[in-house]
Amino acid sequence: MSRIAFTIVFLLATALFSTSALAAEPTVAEKSQMKQTVRDQLAAFQRDDGDAAYGLAAPGIQRMFPSPDIFLSMVRQAYPPIYRPRSVAYGDVTDSPIGFVQKVYVAGPDGQNWVALYRFEKQPDGSWKIAGCSLIRDTEPTI
Repeated sequence: MSRIAFTIVFLLATALFSTSALAAEPTVAEKSQMKQTVRDQLAAFQRDDGDAAYGLAAPGIQRMFPSPDIFLSMVRQAYPPIYRPRSVAYGDVTDSPIGFVQKVYVAGPDGQNWVALYRFEKQPDGSWKIAGCSLIRDTEPTI
């Protein structure tokens, strides 16, 4: 490959990588929307409002749990720290290999600290829906 061709390929690859990296960072408005979506879902769980909580879940989650009642029952059983947190603190929204993730620190009903990693998917209408939540036991006194 000639030196000029190599330089052109290098510059194009650099520009493509830079554009991808910039496009991957969520805007301040998107971060705010994701945080509000988590807040709204946690508030819906507190009210036992399955319809509202379910409405904030991405289509893939809704396919896995085909009704608000089934979804709420799953959260009640599998995610007690999310269903009835004693306290909640919000961390950053970051890009990860699985997409944008909102970090949330929760103390569960038993006082145990957890880090909840909420994954998001952007919907065709521009909204962000929760596409999954992973709980990791937090051994640090975070709350």
